[in-house]
Amino acid sequence: MSHVRVVWWLSLTLRSVRGLCRVRSMEGQPQGSANPTAMVNSTVSCGEKLPPETQETTVSEGAAKIAFPSANEVFYNPVQEFNRDLTCAVITEFARIQLGAKGIQIKVPGEKEVQKVVVDLSEQEEDKTELKECADLALENQPRTATVGEICEEGLRVLEGLAASGLRSIRFAREVPGLRLVVANDASARAVDLIRHNVQLNEVAHLVQPSQADARMLMYQHQRVSDRFEVIDLDPYGSPAPFLDAAVQAVSEGGLLCVTCTDMAVLAGNSGETCYSKYGAMALKSRACHEMALRIVLHSLDLRANCYQRFVVPLLSISADFYVRVFVRVFTGQAKVKASASKQALVFQCVGCGTFHLQRLGKASGVSGGRVKFSAACGPPIAPECEHCGQRHQLGGPLWVEPIHDLDFVSRVLGAVSTNPSRFHTSERIRGVLSVITEELPDVPLYYTLDQLSSTIHCNTPSLLQLRSALLHAGFRVSLSHACKNAIKTDAPASALWDIMRCWEKECPVKRERLSETSPAFRILSVEPRLKANFTIRDDANPSSRQRGLKRFQANPEANWGPRPRARPGSKAEGKTMEDRRRLLQNKRKELAEDPAQRAAQLKTFPCKRFKEGTCQRGDQCCYSHRLPTSEATAEAVPTDCPQAPNPNPPGPEVTTGPGVD
Repeated sequence: MSHVRVVWWLSLTLRSVRGLCRVRSMEGQPQGSANPTAMVNSTVSCGEKLPPETQETTVSEGAAKIAFPSANEVFYNPVQEFNRDLTCAVITEFARIQLGAKGIQIKVPGEKEVQKVVVDLSEQEEDKTELKECADLALENQPRTATVGEICEEGLRVLEGLAASGLRSIRFAREVPGLRLVVANDASARAVDLIRHNVQLNEVAHLVQPSQADARMLMYQHQRVSDRFEVIDLDPYGSPAPFLDAAVQAVSEGGLLCVTCTDMAVLAGNSGETCYSKYGAMALKSRACHEMALRIVLHSLDLRANCYQRFVVPLLSISADFYVRVFVRVFTGQAKVKASASKQALVFQCVGCGTFHLQRLGKASGVSGGRVKFSAACGPPIAPECEHCGQRHQLGGPLWVEPIHDLDFVSRVLGAVSTNPSRFHTSERIRGVLSVITEELPDVPLYYTLDQLSSTIHCNTPSLLQLRSALLHAGFRVSLSHACKNAIKTDAPASALWDIMRCWEKECPVKRERLSETSPAFRILSVEPRLKANFTIRDDANPSSRQRGLKRFQANPEANWGPRPRARPGSKAEGKTMEDRRRLLQNKRKELAEDPAQRAAQLKTFPCKRFKEGTCQRGDQCCYSHRLPTSEATAEAVPTDCPQAPNPNPPGPEVTTGPGVD
């Protein structure tokens, strides 16, 4: 018996050694193997396509040219060109302000240069020497200039924490003057390799420094004052919440922090508890949800900065397409941090009529000597039930209730873009959005909408100019909002606004007998208006941006232009298949053929979900297809009703077989 065991052990040892030698011999073969069979199998005919991993797509945006693999291993969305153009414009004006304080002027391609004074030195021969000395002195006194694509020793250090393909960083290097260094960081090794390739392609290796690290750890490593960045740009896929704590510490004193949030479903109130866990505030479902999202993000930034005796000052806050974008400056000051509580407020919103009230968390009051005393605010500002419709209130926030724009800075950016419209591809839209922002009431948080007011009392909708004129005739201020096309931002109290709507209902009566006595419309219309509304259209009711016909609100730029799926290796190769499937399934029940036979044949192209689950009882009479999966889909899996294929490598004596295994 022992002899049999020794022979069995020797046979296993020889088999393993033989297999190991075979593997090593295969690893030692060169890439271009002389095996004719392998060469035949590896050739690609002229009619076949290369695998997606070997294909590249080149994209030109602004002054940059980016190559990225077709397998969608990095994220790129062409709809965000407006975001990148606006960021370049904002950083350019920020660099103009920062370097201007140091006596450095920036030169932007396309901008008109300052007129130069020409002095003729040939008039008097005896004064040539004196004039030459004056000219040399004038040259010495001329301000230093910073141009695009050159290193400015006293310029800005920029960090793009989530660079992906490096497009944004390369555009900074090629379009924004006055930069010292641009760090293009990403945690993915493939993305960093692509950044290096694109940096060499655009010849900006002297300015752009690729980096592979976790964005949070990289920013935590630059907490020291001497190591901080003047500009930090965060444009993640989804929420930037994990990066905000590190970002407010890594930005320099008075530096610029640019943050994008694409998780609008969370910020718009679809999941209030998730919004609280990420941003520290409860979001409500409201018609003003887009501006509320901006104010929640600003509240979250200020809250995280306050932990380190810092505070934020908003420069520009944009709600566009499927995301929100904020540009803030970060400062340090213990005394200013104490005022942060009075800049935040809770929102009480009626679930019936949508009326909202704000309750600030803190109170700032002046005392003798020019000092400011901070204390807790008193509240609540409303009763448990709405005074207009009798419904209950929802509580949201806290959110930022101070101005969300610096109008002086916005005017600078708007002026620069207007005088140089050929600089950006989306200059027309930037002009329109910034023009609306300059017309907004800075001290009025949130807004109502035309359809909200009219649908609440079930009446016809007044025109925008009629409602704005009524508010202006009543002595209130009113403006539009860039976040919503039919927004009404006004300092009028809710009681005055509903009085105007009651007066409008008298001109367009509602059938009261169809209203329920407990409905908000019945309770609002049962009260006589105390304010006499005048709907005569005034000249100043039509804002300037609307009169000039500016492109204020973006139309759909392309099909399926919303948020793209998260970047994954190989997912772009299936993009065409997914688009075809999406096109096939879209409106499959709305656009049916009129002929019953064609309609039945059209529905037969869609698989039956119940048949897949094994619960369809209709059999052949089902209007959907009961076809089995194709051979391509079943090639990877072995059917359960087929006999098991024989194992080419049967288990050896050392493998233990379980019960029920042949």
